[in-house]
Amino acid sequence: MAVDNKLKVYRANHNLTQQDLADKVGVTRQTIIAIEANKYLPSLGLALKISRHFQVNVEDIFFYKEDNDS
Repeated sequence: MAVDNKLKVYRANHNLTQQDLADKVGVTRQTIIAIEANKYLPSLGLALKISRHFQVNVEDIFFYKEDNDS
């Protein structure tokens, strides 16, 4: 299984830049870039901060997807 996310979609729908979101959740812009590119899996705490910012469940933004290799 792999983790995917809809962070870029939520961020765009709220008219936030990567820097805006980074400032609001207390991380660097590079962290937001890496999460959106699926190169970095956020900690549970950070995932919760992000989901609370958008007032949605963690699973609405971050989710597992099945790998075809399984």
